[in-house]
Amino acid sequence: MASNDSLKIVEVSKVAPFNDSSEPLSELRLPITLFDAFWFRFPPVERVFYYRLTEPSDPISCNSVILPKLKHTLSLTLRHFLPLAGNLTWPSRAPQPFILYTPNDGVSLTVAESDADFDRVSGDKPRGAIESHTLVPELAISEKTASLLALQVTLFPHQGLSIGLSTHHSILDGKSTTMFIKAWAYVCKTGKSDSLPPELTPFMDRAVIEDQEGFCRLFLDKWAQRIQGQNPENLKVLPQLSCPKNLVRSTFELTREDIKKLREYVSSTRQNSEPRSLHLSTFVLTCAYTMSCIAKSKKIESNTRFWFGFTADVRERLDPPIPANYFGNCVATYGVALEVEDIAGAEGVVYAAEKIGELVKGLGRVDLRETNATLEKFIDLEPGAVGVTVAGSPRFDVYESDFGWGRPKRVEVTSVDRTGAISLAESSDGSGGVEIGLALSDDKMEVFAECFADGLKS
Repeated sequence: MASNDSLKIVEVSKVAPFNDSSEPLSELRLPITLFDAFWFRFPPVERVFYYRLTEPSDPISCNSVILPKLKHTLSLTLRHFLPLAGNLTWPSRAPQPFILYTPNDGVSLTVAESDADFDRVSGDKPRGAIESHTLVPELAISEKTASLLALQVTLFPHQGLSIGLSTHHSILDGKSTTMFIKAWAYVCKTGKSDSLPPELTPFMDRAVIEDQEGFCRLFLDKWAQRIQGQNPENLKVLPQLSCPKNLVRSTFELTREDIKKLREYVSSTRQNSEPRSLHLSTFVLTCAYTMSCIAKSKKIESNTRFWFGFTADVRERLDPPIPANYFGNCVATYGVALEVEDIAGAEGVVYAAEKIGELVKGLGRVDLRETNATLEKFIDLEPGAVGVTVAGSPRFDVYESDFGWGRPKRVEVTSVDRTGAISLAESSDGSGGVEIGLALSDDKMEVFAECFADGLKS
């Protein structure tokens, strides 16, 4: 057993997909697509689902009932998600990497125990960002092979448990990750594993994503240029940024009523524009308000440009559209530059809503040339550039991931601690609001919290 402060590693094992003797599993190969290649060297995405256990959650009952059930249903679920049990590989003679599952492959599952205060760790009050990192396993990535998924179940005796996921960014997007966790929860809660509901049944045929102009190869070549001096066929990702010791994480919420007030405020302030010309969706207003508060809290120099970026699901915007349950990456990245002097001003939320709304309103069919330009901008981005991106989405309905002991108390994207992004999810109580998760230095978090609260009072 290994330990780390309040965390004790109890077990590390491999869970393989359930192999029915009447229908044995066979080798599976899947190519990567241009959307996968875009994220080829991005660090893993990390999430934590926290569950309070209403029934007795002493170590004995957890070890004898809950853990065996989680392992068994994980095995059953992986049968529907075989690629996750395999690896990303790039043989020396292969033109590009691909996903390979072979019988007896499996997903790494770590079991740990923590004596931390569950309510504090899963709460919305500021706490050390690094505290959540021990709840997520490390994804095994070497030059020759890369795991696609690693899991960790952490027990908080007499309190609850957490399920941490680390996923390979170049293999699946947020929608696909959520599809898997909700499918696992469905099997665990219902005991039904022969078939999954249509929205949780992964569509694996990658031929539906056409790449007549060779963007997949182009993106891989761009990444090869980014790592000059290294073997371009190695699978190493960009290193994770370190997490400063004074970084704190917190969760904020915009209720349905808050969003309504923001919409009315922005509309009334923009008297020179036709109301119909403004695109004031919940996403736009949430991001605009959060960006304005972040700009004020960071006190960025006025001559600096503040970049805002987000990804959008493009399954329905491809030509032709592909199934909504397509499993893999299928997102495009968009961004806009905001003037710090304006976004941090008295009417910063109005300015940001206008700029972000214009961008969102203009989204149409996917232009892969724009996607290529976005990757070039990222690769050429100079160190120290100021900006915020968005992880997660209220549309994922992550709080519907019920394993049989209720909805999660909290869902976090812990990897935003290192990237400087914010995470979005629907309100945990299903009231129609939006949760915003972010990490800032303790002094900046104090200013952000004050700005966030004050702006909603009027």
